[in-house]
Amino acid sequence: MAKEELIQFEGLVTEILPDARYRVQLDAGHEIVAYTAGKMKKNRIKTLAGDRVTIEMSPYDLEKGRLIFRHKDERPSGAAPRGAPPRGGQFRRR
Repeated sequence: MAKEELIQFEGLVTEILPDARYRVQLDAGHEIVAYTAGKMKKNRIKTLAGDRVTIEMSPYDLEKGRLIFRHKDERPSGAAPRGAPPRGGQFRRR
């Protein structure tokens, strides 16, 4: 018997919940609870509130999902990433 096909949606992380879970507002208007996929944990991909994400859901339970991809921000190429130290600080590299 074939494995059931999963459904993918895109959405926006609205809230970070305990135990590596997130409240996600889907583009369709529904709000679900999602957890981080194992590959994202393995590669230490962090997700913050306000990030665009792709969610994978089972057709049997449309209230829960698995967060499988975090989309890159549309920032200008010269902008520093979030949390990066300012360049040219008080210390010099040897």
